[in-house]
Amino acid sequence: MKQLKHFLTLQDFTPAQLHQLLIRGIELKAMQHAGEVYQPLKNKTLAMIFEKSSTRTRISFEIGMTQLGGHAVFLSPNGTQIGRGEPIEDTAKVISSMADGIMIRTFAHQTVETLATHSRVPVINALTDDFHPCQLLADMQTYYEQRGSIEGKTVLWVGDGNNMCHSYINAALQYGFKLRISTPEGYEPNRRFVEGNEAHITEIRDPMEAAEGVDLVVTDVWASMGQEEEQKKREKAFKDYQVTRALMAQADKDALFMHCLPAHRGEEVSAEIMDDPKSVVWDEAENRLHAQKALLEYLLAP
Repeated sequence: MKQLKHFLTLQDFTPAQLHQLLIRGIELKAMQHAGEVYQPLKNKTLAMIFEKSSTRTRISFEIGMTQLGGHAVFLSPNGTQIGRGEPIEDTAKVISSMADGIMIRTFAHQTVETLATHSRVPVINALTDDFHPCQLLADMQTYYEQRGSIEGKTVLWVGDGNNMCHSYINAALQYGFKLRISTPEGYEPNRRFVEGNEAHITEIRDPMEAAEGVDLVVTDVWASMGQEEEQKKREKAFKDYQVTRALMAQADKDALFMHCLPAHRGEEVSAEIMDDPKSVVWDEAENRLHAQKALLEYLLAP
């Protein structure tokens, strides 16, 4: 019997396991592009709980399960008892008695932890307000494909100190790179994720200064899901934190640009950078499929 393992943050895997997933994602991508049929998850079912809406997460997990020979079941709060207040503990017990794995995209990170505690099958965090680890699997695979190992490189996170920023903090520790964080005052990452990790992280207020010589620039929308009412206030606070050609010119000549998407062109990133040769956002988006297939195979294959 396989030991039960969850993927709630990048810290749930060792650096060696994360590297193994990265290499496997590249292999699975090559197999799929070559038209090879590979179905290790035949008759396996992934239950997908979405309390937050999604494009990339839903299609990558659903198509990933299909390509691996399995099946995915989409569950929304409106169509299930979750939306009517069934405790997450009870939901976990019921779903894990039938499904082979559970993927959840929700608000509070504690919801994912509670689900995992009461589940008999692997639980995958497909985004919470604190972390977005699946996106990091795709980002790290994309960098490796384009430039080789990210170990020892310098990455700039510019913009909001949000769940993506927190996952980049975890990634700096797990993949061995230096992370510079440049956020407006009042929008810094949660201190509990920064404290103790200062050896890997530098916080620099001025984004142009922070971009000096970096190997990768990453950003995200200024207002995440649930923050729409703050849009105007945030536009004012973040106006100097746009990734532009001038900012990318500060970075290393071989630097790449990434964004987890959807992007608001003209806000956190200029339209010209989205379509610049340095931008690898479309490879990064596609790699959600391949990186997550490697994760699904790792967690669910017999």
